[in-house]
Amino acid sequence: MPTSPTIVIFTFETTHQALWAEDVAREQGVPHEMAPAPPEVDAKCGLSVRTPAGHADDLATAFEAEGIEFGRAQAPEG
Repeated sequence: MPTSPTIVIFTFETTHQALWAEDVAREQGVPHEMAPAPPEVDAKCGLSVRTPAGHADDLATAFEAEGIEFGRAQAPEG
């Protein structure tokens, strides 16, 4: 049985960090979606950035380079 593609959910402590992260993702050309943080992840901010798993490490590296603090979780796409 094939596995579902996985998305990575980045969560943030503040709305400012979430919006900053969205700007970084856009500037880096990484496919992403800003979405509400799912209730099952630990996030103080209600926003998250989602990206396909294949782009997650590059995006995490970009966030770290900018000084953005984040949490990271995986979920099946869909």
